[in-house]
Amino acid sequence: MQEEFKIDGEYIELMQLLKAIGMAQTGGHAKMIVDSEMVIRNGEVETRRRAKIRSGEQIQIKDHTIDLK
Repeated sequence: MQEEFKIDGEYIELMQLLKAIGMAQTGGHAKMIVDSEMVIRNGEVETRRRAKIRSGEQIQIKDHTIDLK
């Protein structure tokens, strides 16, 4: 599944993004997703929980692809 997510401001932290798109129900769940190396950012595994995700980037988690606008 592919979707777009509009960022308000310069960036959104990865854990906040996971909660905003509904992939994580809580902060603890978001940490678990990141720590399990399930997040692919622009083709590379992202392990930084508070990574600043900016417009134009792409995040993949399992079969979900999120294009940031």
